[in-house]
Amino acid sequence: MNNHKTEILIIGGGIAGCIAAISLADTYNVSIVDKLETPPEKVGESLAPAAQRILNKLQLFTNTTEQEKLCINNLGMQSYWGSDQVRIVDHLRNPDGCSKSLDRQQFEIFLRKKVEEKGVHCFWGTRLFNSFYENKAWKITCKTDLLKNRTTDIFNTNFVIDATGRNSHFARSLQINRTSFDSLISCWLTLPNKEKNTMSTIITDSDGWWYSAVTPKHKRVICFQTDADLIDKSYFKNYDSFSKIIITNQIINNYITKEDINKIQFHGVVSANSTKLNQVCGTQWLALGDAAISFDPLSSQGMFNAIASAMQVTELLQDYKFIRKYDHHKITDFSKAYTSQITSIWNSYLNHKNIFYGTEKRWKEHPFWKRRHQHSLKDSLI
Repeated sequence: MNNHKTEILIIGGGIAGCIAAISLADTYNVSIVDKLETPPEKVGESLAPAAQRILNKLQLFTNTTEQEKLCINNLGMQSYWGSDQVRIVDHLRNPDGCSKSLDRQQFEIFLRKKVEEKGVHCFWGTRLFNSFYENKAWKITCKTDLLKNRTTDIFNTNFVIDATGRNSHFARSLQINRTSFDSLISCWLTLPNKEKNTMSTIITDSDGWWYSAVTPKHKRVICFQTDADLIDKSYFKNYDSFSKIIITNQIINNYITKEDINKIQFHGVVSANSTKLNQVCGTQWLALGDAAISFDPLSSQGMFNAIASAMQVTELLQDYKFIRKYDHHKITDFSKAYTSQITSIWNSYLNHKNIFYGTEKRWKEHPFWKRRHQHSLKDSLI
């Protein structure tokens, strides 16, 4: 059993947790734990142009070659949303430049290395076991998964950041629930890219919408978003079954040639729904990134929110200054300020999501779209 004293403990070593660790490490003694030894493969995502400002501020990339291995410029998107005619949305006039298409797994591996370089105490392959609050501090017990020679680490900390994604493990351990606003799922695969046009593509159909983008190392990701109850789950078991859905969309189907079949990596289904933790902070803890609020991938804001929120948390903690010296009033004011920030982000997200889904009217009587139009009307009346 190992005992550790740390000012801030971050649970979760994804994008939100790592950015928080990097930005906080100059001011506080920080430790970070994650249940996985190494980040898993995830859907390649677009990083909003504004995120480049934060990455530059943190000086994460030492040279352009390093950055090019992890992400490529995405000049824009060709959209078949609301019409059969393609509409081009580019980033040529954006002052922050292009959006970036990421190799998500390699980006998270890269961030973990940067965390280690900052002198943060890292515990990979260690998961939350239980937590206990007393004497104005948290006692967090974490354990490795190894049945033989299992290691137990106990952290005595002044503050806990839950960055465990949609599962929000720490907050859930405090009996705090999440509210799901829909049942969106995403089924995805990757394959070699052979198209010269590297713009992302988004296409709607009666039961959901498609997304395709080129990621580093000449790979293409293809995803289909729908509600979990609308399509038989057997279609999402493997590529052979999923291909029966792919062939219904000519544009997406054209990305796949016979020569590609043996090179396809089928990754299956992941949650993609909009969810919100019912309480995003409490006594000397907060939830960050997807652990607090998770977005529909249509928004392309999930990673940006994780990065931006991590930086905002750093600024708030530095403003209220209660980590080293307990102050009940400052903690209360901090909690109100953070909750207000998350609420504002969430309301803005809902507004933009409803507007965008509302522009697709071709299948308004089909369940997938009818649900979203009803949500849009309901939210506008609140």
